[in-house]
Amino acid sequence: MNHRHLLPHEIDLLVDGNASRGIAALRARVEACDDCRAQYDALRRVSDAVDAVPHFMPRLRFADAIMRKVQVMAPWHVGLAGSVRRFISEGAVPRRLILTGAALMGVAISGAAAWLAFRGDLTGGTFTLALDQTREGMVFGVTQVAVHALGTDAITTLAGGGRATLAITTAVLAAATIGALIGFRRLAAIAAMHRS
Repeated sequence: MNHRHLLPHEIDLLVDGNASRGIAALRARVEACDDCRAQYDALRRVSDAVDAVPHFMPRLRFADAIMRKVQVMAPWHVGLAGSVRRFISEGAVPRRLILTGAALMGVAISGAAAWLAFRGDLTGGTFTLALDQTREGMVFGVTQVAVHALGTDAITTLAGGGRATLAITTAVLAAATIGALIGFRRLAAIAAMHRS
């Protein structure tokens, strides 16, 4: 007989007594194929043996006793949180100190936020300063990349040609960098496909 054998999950459906669609076709295959029937019978015997095992209740604290013997590696933040929790729960004095500190910190942060909100000139000046520093850092970074890529003499020549020449050169360098990144990603994807 020319048919495919049942897959393990299909045999599980039959053993579990699942009443979904297609079960009749699976039963027919089990009846027609000796290999499928042998696999079904073996799994049925295992399932019946597991069902025959008497049920029992483990003693109290069974899981705790087992977990005490298991070496568990906890991340650092879990250990720190446990230490803080133990410290707080040891007495009323540490709890009061922590609550007082948290309240003072909340008042200080709220006061600073209110002060900054009413001092628009300070907020605007701080924002402008941060924006200028970011722009200067980006220009310095692009200049350094260009110096390393083209050399100091080429940058001096380009700077003499004006801002338009420098902008074109920067755009060409940016395009080359983006092209190189795309090429490296494609090479990595091809290498990953060949490995798998």
